[in-house]
Formats: sequence, structure tokens, C-alpha cells
Amino acid sequence: MNTNNEETFYQAMRRKGVSRRSFLKYCSLAATSLGLGAGMTPRIAWALENKPRIPVVWIHGLECTCCTESFIRSSHPLAKDVILSLISLDYDDTLMAAAGTQAEEVFEDILSRYHGRYILAVEGNPPLGEQGMFCISSGRPFIEKLKRAAAGASAIIAWGTCASWGCVQAARPNPTQATPIDKVITDKPIVKVPGCPPIPDVMSAIITYLVTFGRLPELDRLGRPLMFYGQRIHDKCYRRAHFDAGEFVESWDDDAARQGYCLYKMGCKGPTTYNACSTTRWNGGVSFPIQSGHGCLGCSENGFWDRGSFYSRVVDIPQMGTHSTADTVGLTALGVVAAGVGVHAVASAVNQHHRHKQQLADAGQQSPDNKDKQA
Repeated sequence: MNTNNEETFYQAMRRKGVSRRSFLKYCSLAATSLGLGAGMTPRIAWALENKPRIPVVWIHGLECTCCTESFIRSSHPLAKDVILSLISLDYDDTLMAAAGTQAEEVFEDILSRYHGRYILAVEGNPPLGEQGMFCISSGRPFIEKLKRAAAGASAIIAWGTCASWGCVQAARPNPTQATPIDKVITDKPIVKVPGCPPIPDVMSAIITYLVTFGRLPELDRLGRPLMFYGQRIHDKCYRRAHFDAGEFVESWDDDAARQGYCLYKMGCKGPTTYNACSTTRWNGGVSFPIQSGHGCLGCSENGFWDRGSFYSRVVDIPQMGTHSTADTVGLTALGVVAAGVGVHAVASAVNQHHRHKQQLADAGQQSPDNKDKQA
């Protein structure tokens, strides 16, 4: 229950004129986006009615701000509902109106007033080279700001591949020593939401889960939420049938490309990339790179920036049809079936021959001549 008389999400929605029916619809959509099913809608509604809005501190290290750009385009739920109602985004130097000294006063006030309660969202990573001087925030190395903010956080979200793995800033030879945040902050729970950038609806859903249940979602061994990073893009790709049939695009302008065949030979990293692109999609569920005709770059995977060309097949997957056409696969399957039929025919003939001999032997034992000889 909310015993601190702080405004809850539901109260904020009602203050803006949102009806009870619309609120419950929002809770239902939130449950769907989290993959929890309609049965969890009452629990989400209760949490949003009774729990105060959680303060969030969003800081930026070495990055390009693509995670923020992605987040504000969320459609399920809408970013404005997350920022203005679901949470209290009190500090984000990209989105907030305050700047300079005023912004830093807000930062320090939140860290002291909500110590142990706020969520720290980190976009980008800290460079450790030259005592952190490659990234300065608020007049001091970003690494200092990160450690200062992490000390009082209840949980930390690592937005994007920069914060999760290092991304292109950490590309060899990594002169700035750009480092993932979990290598620096080791005493706090961290959920990694990789991608360059992450899917906006995934970002909103992670925040919704934290607010609703007060804990991190179930994570894989690398710290990623299983609900969105539990399957490869390849597993749910609509071009998967072409992969299994050995139907591949060989060049960007060939007939196979026009027919929507598999892009694996064009360097698609979908078979080795864990993300929700092929199910959640982008731009409000409209499309994702493979659907738009370009292979997956594997941008949510660790080290994707140092693994060679984006347009070269860098791994062979031993699976029927990978290097064959559909006709070849069909002929091979037909050959296997034919061989099986042949073996079955030979076995049947041998068995029939043995049965025939046994019948003759039995008939011979019962003949009158044999009876006379036995007498």
C-alpha cells in the first residue's frame, strides 16, 4: 500500500482525465506486452493503483543517444504515459527542461531524497582510460557520476549495447577503454537491455515490469530478460521456411530477393542473435530489418562490431538445406525414401522365402511317404 501519500500511477492518470475503463485497458495492454496474459491484468491494476510512482534517474556516458530516441517512440505503452504517469523521470539531461547547475541540483536532490528507492537507467558506458577523462559529465568524469548514482539505486537498467557490452566505443583496440557498466558496478542488480538501440516497446515493458512487481524480470545467464531475449530472431522469422528449404538470396537484386527468400547468405545474423525483433517488431509493430529487406546485424549481441563484415556469412549452421536448393533437398529426401523402400522390399522377400521353405518342410513331415518311413 502507498503509505507515503505520494501520487500513484492511477492517481496521475485520473488527474489527467483518464477514465477507469481506459486505465484497465492500459493494464491489459501492459500485461500483453509483458507476455503475462490477461490473467495478470488485475495484479497490474492493483500495483499501479497502490504503489507510488518510482523515481528514475537516467544518465548518459559514451553513447549516441539512440536509446533515448528509441524510448520516446514507444507505442505499447506510450512513452508519454511512462514518463509522465508510470514513473517519475526526474533526471534525464536529454529530456528534462532544466540544464547546467539547475539540472545537477535536481540530480543531487533525488539521490538524497529517494536513496535506496530510485531506479538508475544508464545509457552508454564509462571509459576507464586516462582516469575517465574521455567522457566528462557535470564537470567530472562520467565514471564518478555512475558510481555516485549507483550507490543509492534499488536496481539498474543497462540501456542498449553500449551499457550492456561496450558497443562500437569498445571496438578494437578500444583506446578509451570503454567498459560495460556491470564490470564497474558489481554490487547492484542489473538488467541488460541490449540493442543498438533496443526496441522501444521492450524498454517501456521493462520499466512497467519493475514498477508492477518491484523486482527484476527473470534473466538469462548474461543478465538479459528472458521474456524478450529468450529466443533467436531466426526462431520466429517469417523467412525461416525459406532457410529450412535451402532458398537463399545470393545478391541484393536477384529474383530470390524479390521473392523474399532467406538473407542468411547475405550476412544475416538472425540465427545467432537473441532479441524480439521478429515478434515485437519496430515502429509500433510495423516492421523489422529483415522484413524491410536487410539482414540482421546482430546489434544486440556482445562483440558484433568486431566480427567482420555485416554482409559476409561468418558461421555455418549444420542443418538440412543450408547449402542446397529446395530441389536438391527434395531429391535427397526422395532418395532416402527410395532407399528405405528398397531395403524394406529386400527384407520382405527374404522373410517370404524363409516362410515358404518352412511351409514345405512342414508339409513334408505330414506326407504319407514320411509316415511310412517313420513306421
